[in-house]
Amino acid sequence: MFKTTLKALLAGAMLLSAPLAATAQEYTLRATANSNENDEDYDGLVVFKNYVESASNGAIAVELFIGTQLCSNGAECLQGVADGSIDIYISTSGGASGIFPYVQVLDLPYLMADDRIAEAVLAGDFTRKVREMALEDSGGMIRLMTIGNTGGWRNFANTQRRIAAPSDMEGLKIRTVVADLPQELVRVLGAAPTPIPWPELFTSLQTGVVEGSKNGITDIMGMKFPDAGLQYLTLDGHAYMGALWWMNNERFLSMPEDLRRVVVDGFYALQQATFASPKRKSIPAYEEFVAGGGDLYVPTPEEKAAFKEAAAPVFDWFKANVGRGEEVFNALNEAVAEAEAEVNAARDADLN
Repeated sequence: MFKTTLKALLAGAMLLSAPLAATAQEYTLRATANSNENDEDYDGLVVFKNYVESASNGAIAVELFIGTQLCSNGAECLQGVADGSIDIYISTSGGASGIFPYVQVLDLPYLMADDRIAEAVLAGDFTRKVREMALEDSGGMIRLMTIGNTGGWRNFANTQRRIAAPSDMEGLKIRTVVADLPQELVRVLGAAPTPIPWPELFTSLQTGVVEGSKNGITDIMGMKFPDAGLQYLTLDGHAYMGALWWMNNERFLSMPEDLRRVVVDGFYALQQATFASPKRKSIPAYEEFVAGGGDLYVPTPEEKAAFKEAAAPVFDWFKANVGRGEEVFNALNEAVAEAEAEVNAARDADLN
């Protein structure tokens, strides 16, 4: 009798709990990154998924698609965000420049001095400004949620010689992405910009099709470029490698305010994770580069100032040739000035 009653109660409980379980999860977000599980993009997504699912008490589920399962390049992936087949996508500035050319402002050289300045800028109103611009230009379909980091800082590396001054760049064939701005920067510094797809770069370095690149150390070591002859690395830190996190705007706005708040806080946690991840991963990467015979050069402040002066024509080119370029350039410079004042005041306060 007891067993029969227990079975009946369990059966009733299962019937009652089935619809509750089905309605507990109200939203599923499909997030993709065209990278791999060793990348800081993946680190950020894991933090985002854990936070959002936990803080929403299971109302939001996040599905991760790492690699090219949902789309294979920036234009295709952003189209997926616009049409709603993809909810969340991370791009580099180059990957989004075909649709939002002004995001290349993040590739302008020597504007942000260090991690504290860059992080303060990207955590503030500058990102909201770019969000506003992207919403206007996508007809309200694509929303910029946050800007994090993907790989630290871009530095010049090559197979030929140490670069300690702009004149050392003269004549070097430097690999760039297809976007106009990186090519213009390389050209202004006296080198020859050579667009090469990322998967072909190892062989191109090995065969001399190109003689250098502008990458972060984790990318350089992850792709084993020293084995292809890339033995000279100058830490000029000409650009912070921004990662733009996009979301389908209709999907975001369809959520009630409490869940939108969870998503916003999730992206904040993601941003902080991607700020931190390259710092840790770069330590063993630099050690491995030097241990393998690599020449690692840190420019003096005077040498870095010379690079900035030589690259200055790129700013005018950007403002004149990129749609809404002057608008976003001014917004970034204003944000940098505010960040420098705030960070330097904090530094001074902490010295006493």
